[in-house]
Amino acid sequence: MPDRIRILIVEDDADFSFLIKSMIDKEEQMEAVGCAFNRQDAIEMACRLQPDIVLMDLNLSSVHLDGIEASREIRLLTDAKVIILTAFEDPQITIEACKNSFACAYVFKSQFSILPDTIRKAASGPTPQEYMINSLILSDLSTAERSVFLMMMGEDVKLRSTAKTIYNQKAGLLKKLNLKSQEELKHLFGGMMFDRGN
Repeated sequence: MPDRIRILIVEDDADFSFLIKSMIDKEEQMEAVGCAFNRQDAIEMACRLQPDIVLMDLNLSSVHLDGIEASREIRLLTDAKVIILTAFEDPQITIEACKNSFACAYVFKSQFSILPDTIRKAASGPTPQEYMINSLILSDLSTAERSVFLMMMGEDVKLRSTAKTIYNQKAGLLKKLNLKSQEELKHLFGGMMFDRGN
């Protein structure tokens, strides 16, 4: 965990953003490095400020759940981890949002008092919540795709398929995860441990 956790707040409600910033400012090991109120500013500030953690509201405008796409871009462009903040307490919406944004955790706005502890855990390494989210992402893969995923992550996996089939499986896997390259895959999932049996 870094000596000081640098946090970018992305929240379109100025009052709630101020509330979060006030909470973070009281934590000795944390620093709110900026507040963004829309997707474009969030991505620009994340790239410029390089925070450790981004707190991302799911709805940043009239576009439903546009925080998901902002999170994906930030995860791909920086080393920041994303914690989803949501007023939606529907488990299905929350889980799908975490999967599609490659978030490491989520916090309901009604329970935002647990935010400092969630930030500390996320900054210190992979958390149980992060493993759960990644497991759900990978559960959408077939057994063959899972083996190809492990191979793309640098694991020593013996595949019996032809080179052409493996190439096609790689392309299909990246398309399913909406990624452009093996480098993006390794950037998102690097540092995680994976169960070969799943």
